[in-house]
Amino acid sequence: MAEARTRVMDVNGLRMRVTEQGSGPLVLLCHGFPETAYAWRHQLAALADAGYHAVAPDLRGYGGTEGPDRADQYTLFHLVGDVVALLDALDAPRAALVGNDWGATLAWQAALMRPDRVRGVAAMGVPMMGQPPRPPTQLFPATPDALFYTLYFQAPGVAEAELERDVRDSLLRILYAASGDAGPRVPGDGTPNPFSMVSRADGLLAPLPAPASLPSWLAEADLDAFTAAFTASGFGGGLNWYRNLDRNWELQASLAGMRVEVPALYLAGERDPGLAMPGMRQIIDAMPLLVPRLTGAHVIPGGGHWIQQEKPDEVNALLLSFLRSLPG
Repeated sequence: MAEARTRVMDVNGLRMRVTEQGSGPLVLLCHGFPETAYAWRHQLAALADAGYHAVAPDLRGYGGTEGPDRADQYTLFHLVGDVVALLDALDAPRAALVGNDWGATLAWQAALMRPDRVRGVAAMGVPMMGQPPRPPTQLFPATPDALFYTLYFQAPGVAEAELERDVRDSLLRILYAASGDAGPRVPGDGTPNPFSMVSRADGLLAPLPAPASLPSWLAEADLDAFTAAFTASGFGGGLNWYRNLDRNWELQASLAGMRVEVPALYLAGERDPGLAMPGMRQIIDAMPLLVPRLTGAHVIPGGGHWIQQEKPDEVNALLLSFLRSLPG
């Protein structure tokens, strides 16, 4: 089996870096925040060995892929445009999309907008959600002392300054705190959660511990790879995805009532802090209304938010079973 290789491609007006391995039906792997294509290191070889062409891009504004300076160039319509353009650049009429975190949102929306290009969707962590009644930033909580993390990310330069002060430490704290290693997610138990309220005085990172030793799923070389990527790119590109939450809401009014009509799979880690958000369990239970061809919703024991990195064997088995079930 050929080794994974990296190349830079012209995609939708951007220079995009992709890592790929294998040949056969295309599987496009979409990472989340703060990740890069490197987050799929355990899936590339497994997919290639099973007879697939696995492609993991650094998404718009991340790692080795260019990011526009203007924040309004990071809407879901731009991002889905990147997916379509990448398929064209790879000369692939269709692909199966796999995503985690923001990558899951991107995969869902690509399937919603362009089902002609998507064979199936496997989403991790973030379920398919309907159009909220008001702009998202009006729904997130805020107090005089703290605000929800997505609101903290809105002001340009604020989160960048905190996260870029010590890139390696920032990544370690976020990756660990959102992982299953940080502990069970029982409401009120005090388990660190980067996806919750942020102190206006202290910022995002202060309550997140830096573990004395790396968790088993994150080697020094892995943390080095993520650190090098975000040292080069900064965090601004990824944060700009959050700065379009309200703009996406406005633009997606035209899609209200549409359903994802391709086969779909949903995976989540048992200890994913995202599952602790109010109403998230109900959203997952209601997903079949929006995704009528949902084949399963699996909770992986002990897993956290980065399940493709934390529990690769379990994820790969479920993913390959799903991919083999897709029509040609």
